[in-house]
Amino acid sequence: MSDDTIRLVTIGRITRRRWRLLTILTVVGALLGYGTSMLFPARYTTSASVLLPGAWQERELMTQAQIATSSVVVDRAAATLRWPGVSGRQLREQVTATASDGNIINIAGTADTPERAQKLADQVAQQFVSFAARIAGAGADPEAASQPEALRQMVVQTSRRINELADATGPGQSVESVQTRTELAKLRTALQEAVTKLDQVNPAAGKANMVVMGAAVRPTGEAPPTRMQLIVGGALLFFLVGVIGHLAAARMSRRLRGEAEIAAALGATVLGSVDVPGEAVARGAKDGGSRARIRGLLGLDVRWDAPPPQASGDEASRQLRYRRVCARLNEQLPSTARLLLVVPEGDGVARRAAEQLAAEAGGAPPLRVVEVPVSRPMLPDGGEEYGALVVLSAGSWTAGELTGIAGACADAEQEVVGAVLADVVRARPARSAGDPSDDITSASAVDYDTAGRSG
Repeated sequence: MSDDTIRLVTIGRITRRRWRLLTILTVVGALLGYGTSMLFPARYTTSASVLLPGAWQERELMTQAQIATSSVVVDRAAATLRWPGVSGRQLREQVTATASDGNIINIAGTADTPERAQKLADQVAQQFVSFAARIAGAGADPEAASQPEALRQMVVQTSRRINELADATGPGQSVESVQTRTELAKLRTALQEAVTKLDQVNPAAGKANMVVMGAAVRPTGEAPPTRMQLIVGGALLFFLVGVIGHLAAARMSRRLRGEAEIAAALGATVLGSVDVPGEAVARGAKDGGSRARIRGLLGLDVRWDAPPPQASGDEASRQLRYRRVCARLNEQLPSTARLLLVVPEGDGVARRAAEQLAAEAGGAPPLRVVEVPVSRPMLPDGGEEYGALVVLSAGSWTAGELTGIAGACADAEQEVVGAVLADVVRARPARSAGDPSDDITSASAVDYDTAGRSG
């Protein structure tokens, strides 16, 4: 696979050619997600809101949120709830508090049932309000707290006395009466402003009056991740891993495709190429043992990054390619020479092509098919065979693997006389005997073979 940008058509080709494997991976991922959901029981989450009256800075709100989840507040909630086997330390992991706009502290509680989640959030909110009020009351001096209220009472009495004095001056229009009423009005306004400033300087009294804004709503659904989310997430994860694995394997692949590269790795010339119908490869996979059947079932016997099989001619045209390879062998070898048809183990296409080539040769020259393991190639010792003819499918083996096969041939004193490439094609439906196009195809093939040999 080249280093070009991965396109959607590449993903589509992987999905189309390896859909069975990807389906199995998706099912395995879904089952794994379901198993994970069984290990982690369902959780439910709800929240209760606490309003903080007055003016609060952002840092103060964050401090109040930390107080709401402190050990003191949560331990008091645990002591009130009295849930068997649940301690305050365990509840602290199930309670969170956040400060939002509008001086509101949201206290969230998580439990294994909706009822417990609702009770936990409500109880922590109540304990937080109670604890905050206690802190505000303990930090205030009783004598100092009573002084502002006494001052307000004195201001009320003074304002009443000023009104009485203003009425006693009468509605006279003299300069003295007007000045007196003006001075009294100024004094009353100054007293009211003083009380307002006093309230602004001491806002702690207003801040202490926190209010729980209603009971927490009982949750109706599980908290994420839910069982369905785990199942879907596991299925999607395994599907993506399968696709990415295919792409990574294709990028790292060093398998040879060109005839020149294959010939250089084997140290021999390519004598031609032959066609193998895809239906024959599928039948061979079914008869090749359990491992081959599993590979065929999963679609691993056909490379997904290879071009789609092209439509071939009829059976006569495919046989003609095999006969041309046999003719070239007869030209290079003595008439009595025997050859080994070396096929890499696991290459079903090459195995089918080698069997067909041996059948078409008909003993001229005599051919014997031998499968060689690629991991540790080993051929029988040199005997009556003159050499070895390597049959393989293009794009299936690396240069190192082909070099190993050539080395095994040399160790067995078998000269590599050439190589034959096998390609998978789509077989066309058989034509009737009276179809005039058969004669035209045969005549064209004969003429082409007379002009020059090409496989």
